[in-house]
Amino acid sequence: MGNRLTKIYTRTGDAGTTGLGDGTRVDKDSLRVEAYGTTDELNSVIGMVLAVEIPQAVRDVLTEIQHHLFDLGGELCIPGHVSLGEQHVSWLERTLDRFNDELPALKDFILPGGGAAAASCHLARTVCRRAERCVITLGREETLPPQSIAYLNRLSDLLFVLARVLARHEGGSEVLWQANRPALDSQ
Repeated sequence: MGNRLTKIYTRTGDAGTTGLGDGTRVDKDSLRVEAYGTTDELNSVIGMVLAVEIPQAVRDVLTEIQHHLFDLGGELCIPGHVSLGEQHVSWLERTLDRFNDELPALKDFILPGGGAAAASCHLARTVCRRAERCVITLGREETLPPQSIAYLNRLSDLLFVLARVLARHEGGSEVLWQANRPALDSQ
């Protein structure tokens, strides 16, 4: 590891700017900071899933994903830096297929929930979609590594499948969305 932080606060951001990994200073509300900040938020929500009891296979996958997200954050924080490649997207696809093959086919939309771990995984999925939107917006303004968007897109799909796996592990059930349910007044 390069530099060791001996002091956590630096006061350099008190004027509303922050330093990127290449030393450039940008506004804290810039598109780039929003993209890597939301990726960091996603990593933290995955940490919430890992804080409860979950199957070891899911734990191993989510821990690997946390490392990938840290790498992605580095890509977003250091313009021109690339850490994730096509092999990371392919790994997500293989992992997604493996977990999805064990689930019953889905014919209806499901509502987020199913237990603490499953609900947290659904939250991670929605934060992942937001991170993806942030990266897309940033990509309109600046050049980004080609796999950033594909990785987040595939990851949100995997998090959905893992939420379904966790709902079953926790003994919870998936609540199907009912499009034509009766109005509350008539119940």
